[in-house]
Amino acid sequence: MLNFVLCDDNINFLNSLENALNKLFLKYDFDSKIVFKSTKISDLLDYLQKNSVHVLFLDINLKSSMNGISVAEKIRQTNKDIYIIFITAYIEYVFLAFQVKAFDYLPKPLSPERLEASLLRLFDDIGSSSNNFICINNKTYIKEDDIYFIKRDGMKLVFATNYNNYEIYSSFKKFFPKLPDNFVRCHKSYIANINNITSVEANRNMITFSNNAECYIGPRYKNNFLEVINNENISK
Repeated sequence: MLNFVLCDDNINFLNSLENALNKLFLKYDFDSKIVFKSTKISDLLDYLQKNSVHVLFLDINLKSSMNGISVAEKIRQTNKDIYIIFITAYIEYVFLAFQVKAFDYLPKPLSPERLEASLLRLFDDIGSSSNNFICINNKTYIKEDDIYFIKRDGMKLVFATNYNNYEIYSSFKKFFPKLPDNFVRCHKSYIANINNITSVEANRNMITFSNNAECYIGPRYKNNFLEVINNENISK
């Protein structure tokens, strides 16, 4: 699922944008959700610091000591991957917007057709092979860093993430070759994202992740898995 956040100093515009996006999510069956909206920069930055966010709609001409460009520059100091889409009535900001690697720039008043085109282009970009998202079906994308492990459950694969679990009908044989190198087979029923591991108890054959979730290490995969873990300097 893709998490969207909206920030504008006009609450009526925020509500209108939220409604428009929700209609587009429903129209195209996009697995997405607006998880937060705010008129205050401080609340926005606090939320971004503590939560997983994939797309940010941000007004430029905010009634604050910081404008949207300055906010984006601050966000980019710690988050290089978030998609930023600027919205503003002032076209002169367009060149500054792309200096902070904004994905798009939507002029006010916001055209429904322009918003729809931007959203479709966004999902097309997310679905490309050059980013850090994993496509588990045609409409659902999960950021690699959000996945803790993948579990085989009968004919299904279960993706355990920091906000939800996702199930698809597939097999490790089909899906494993699509995964980046940080996903390592650790058990006949588990593939672990080593980037999210906090500890490995080799004597207990147990892996603990940053959200305190756990999965097992199988004897067939143990030596190779521990070798990878040693190379990554993960505590044991």
